[in-house]
This record gives sequence, C-alpha cells and structure tokens, in this order.
Amino acid sequence: MTAATHRLTDLNAMPEAAFVAALGAVFEHAPWVAGGAAARRPFATVQALADAMRATVEAAPEAARHALLAGHPELAGAAARAGAMAAASVAEQAAAGLSRLSEAEHARFAALNAAYRARFGLPFILCVRRHGRASILRSFEARLAADPERERHTALEEVFRIAALRLAGLVAGEGPLAVAGRISTHVLDTMRGAPAAGVAVELHEVVSATETVPVARAETNADGRTDAPLIGGRPVPAATYELRFGLGDYHRRLGVALPEIPFLDIVPLRFGVADPEGHYHVPLVATPWSYQTYRGS
Repeated sequence: MTAATHRLTDLNAMPEAAFVAALGAVFEHAPWVAGGAAARRPFATVQALADAMRATVEAAPEAARHALLAGHPELAGAAARAGAMAAASVAEQAAAGLSRLSEAEHARFAALNAAYRARFGLPFILCVRRHGRASILRSFEARLAADPERERHTALEEVFRIAALRLAGLVAGEGPLAVAGRISTHVLDTMRGAPAAGVAVELHEVVSATETVPVARAETNADGRTDAPLIGGRPVPAATYELRFGLGDYHRRLGVALPEIPFLDIVPLRFGVADPEGHYHVPLVATPWSYQTYRGS
C-alpha cells in the first residue's frame, strides 16, 4: 500500500469540515459517512475509526444505504471504460486488470452487469483488490443466483471491505486495519544441504487455461529467500498462481553436470489463494532430479 496521507492524531484534532474533506471519499460518493464518524471522535485506533464509519452506515436510513450501494460504478462498465468514476475506483479496477480486457471479456461483463441490475436494481459491488480476474467472474456469476435480501447484505459487506482498504491507505496510527496478505518463498538445495542463492523466481496469476499474467519477478538471496514478499502490503487477490523457479540455470552456475536438456529446468508450482489476508509461504526443496513443496509459515 502507499504511504498514508494522514495521521490519526491529526484527524482527531481537525475541524469537522477538514475531517470530512480528508475522508469523504472512503465511501463512494458518500461524504456523509465521514461526517457521521467525525462526531464520534477521538479515536484511539484506526480500527476504531473504521468501526465508527461502519456504525454510521448501519444506523443510516434505508434510503441512504440504498443510495450508497447505487452510487458504486459497475465493474468494467461504461463509466469505467470512459474513466468517469471516482479516482479510487479507477485505480482499483485498473489494478484488478479490468482496464485491460479484450472485447469479448467486455461483452461478458456487460451481459453480467445487465443481468445483475435487472435482478437486483443495483450495480454489482465487489472489493476487486481481493480478487483475481477469474475470481471476479466466478463471484459475479455465483451472486446472480442469490436471494435479493441476502445479496444486499453481501453488497454492503463488500462496500465495507472497499472502504477499509481505502482507509488503510489514507490513515496511519495505532491499531491499523488487518487488510494485507502475503506470498513468499524460499529455495533449499538439498543436494548441497544449503539455501539456494541466485535462483530466478517468477510469480504468475493464472487467468484461464490459456492465459497467465506476470505478477512479480525476483531472485533468491543468500538465505534462499527473496528480499521482499512477492506480494505484500496489500490483499493477495484470490486466484490460482504459478511460481516458476529457474532451477536449471542455478545448477549450471554451480557447475553441476547436467544433460543438454536437463531433467528439471523451469520448475512450476501451481497453488491457490482463497484468503486474501492470509500468508502463503510456498517453498521449493530441490535437487537437479527432484523437488517438493508445502505450505509453510
């Protein structure tokens, strides 16, 4: 996440108008939420601030909550394609890859948006920073079958998740919000009985049976780990991922006698992330002829 713009202690001391100006965009087109939270100051923690904003929404009249839901843009809809959305929504949809869809994918989203609006009278709302592209579509299709009352509750919970991520990026202070997950790895060379340094590592998101999207590239250090998590400081989008380890090049540099076509060259490990706030540590334990993995900590 980017560095926070405001400190909690400063927000506690601001005039109400300045507080609302600082946090008015946390809930899409609904600065009244920040206004309601301002009356509950001071906050000892960022979590307490988030709780106050949620309580403001939950205590609001039904018409205000409906307007809050209706004010969200459709995913990959006309407003998104025209860039006619709040800046935060533009960035969130772009980060989820929704600004790089093919015409066929745009058509699929258009059909889903129309079906959802016809059934529920609202735009489909999802905290896209917690989902990969395939997961977004699965969620979209699954929620079309939901009971309308339950779906409104689900949509509001997604609004709270979106707001929590925005708030976490804006405010620094005690008791930060737990909104980030992590993917990390390390490589152990069991032939040498030591960490494997200098192994090229790539992380890809698996979008479909024929498409993967590169997410991160790194090289293992002297401890066999990457200097930083491959994903960190933000939610890990729910998706299938593939780690690719350049094991053949590593062994060649060590002078290991390998055939011209080595038994193991690029080693792929495919795994799934279901908990965007979880820690997924996916190590590789390898020799030139074998490997294994597990979910570590």
